[in-house]
Amino acid sequence: MKDPVTAITGITYDRESIEHWLLTSKNTTCPVTKQPLPLSDADLTPNHTLRRLIQAWCSENSSKGVERIPTPKPPLEKAQILKLLKDLDGDHHHQLKAIKRLETLAAENERNRKFMVETSVAKAVFSYIAKYCFLRNQTEGLEQAMSILHYIVRIKNSTNNMNSSSGLTDQNLFENEHVMDSLTWVLSCTFENNKNHIKAHTVFVLKSIVEKGNPNDLSRLKPEFFRNILEVVKNRDKNITHQGLNAALQILLQAGPYGRNRTVMVQYGAVFELVELEINSTERKTTELVFGILFHLCSCADGRAQFLSHKASIFVVSRRILRVSQAVDDRAVMIFSLICRFSGTKQVLREMLECGAVSRLCVLLQVECAGYLKERAREMLKTHSGEWKDSPCIDESHYPR
Repeated sequence: MKDPVTAITGITYDRESIEHWLLTSKNTTCPVTKQPLPLSDADLTPNHTLRRLIQAWCSENSSKGVERIPTPKPPLEKAQILKLLKDLDGDHHHQLKAIKRLETLAAENERNRKFMVETSVAKAVFSYIAKYCFLRNQTEGLEQAMSILHYIVRIKNSTNNMNSSSGLTDQNLFENEHVMDSLTWVLSCTFENNKNHIKAHTVFVLKSIVEKGNPNDLSRLKPEFFRNILEVVKNRDKNITHQGLNAALQILLQAGPYGRNRTVMVQYGAVFELVELEINSTERKTTELVFGILFHLCSCADGRAQFLSHKASIFVVSRRILRVSQAVDDRAVMIFSLICRFSGTKQVLREMLECGAVSRLCVLLQVECAGYLKERAREMLKTHSGEWKDSPCIDESHYPR
């Protein structure tokens, strides 16, 4: 223990450990007694006697390499955060000091991040990014600002209990063009190699916002938004972690059902980039996201045309069937269904045969899978039986009669 505290149940815990338990547990109970244990300053009392005993033991064993734990700082109070938010709206010098201090506090522990949610720090930071970074085209303090928002997103995900005061679920974020435009602008900025995590943080924040958007919000996202998200996907090896890449893909998946978004994404080469990404993908989650987006994009003529213009597209989709997950099988069959129905030229049908897609559809009829997938596969095979049935590329015994 570094900072022992005694709960109202009489049990002593390390402060960071018990606060983590209470913030991430659905049932705020004492781990030992199972009694209700609300989290507040009054309910966790510092155990000074035990802390002094621990420090004394550390000192006695210093010759064995044991370091003495420092006396813990007093817990952060909401009033301190409110003071920093006031400074954040002051002159440039006070702004930078406040944003750096807020980032330090957010990094310290979950208790601080919980207070930041309760005091609407996110809204103030969004305002800082929009007014003092985006509109002035300067990046000073931007790294700390995006780090703060990323910490708040993380506590939202861990507690699954983010209310509107967080500033990340407020519909006004979509109505305030400066907020969405400023985050889009961050993705277009050029940073030094050791600061590429700024873009990763931005993608995670955008994902959190987009997940809460209603259809009207999602259908009016600007072309620049998709261009910059796709640029992150395209330059994935340089700009972002694997988790950040999946967050970018989730944004595209959320926006995919809307016709205007599909058109814009195709115009910026989304289908080509997704196929390129999937060629070397080994991650199940990434593949599921890619196939979900490809399905949406192949729902429009331009998307299908771009899909078929890539020499590896049919091969990539066919080789994933029955090898990844039911979700991938679903999307793959639906993609081929769209291709066969609307773009099934002799050349395309021949390529499906040569790439093994037809064989995979035949196998789907023989294995245990969803009934509607079997029906889709059977429909394609019967519709194009004239092109496929007598081919030596497939096992005739598997072909539906």
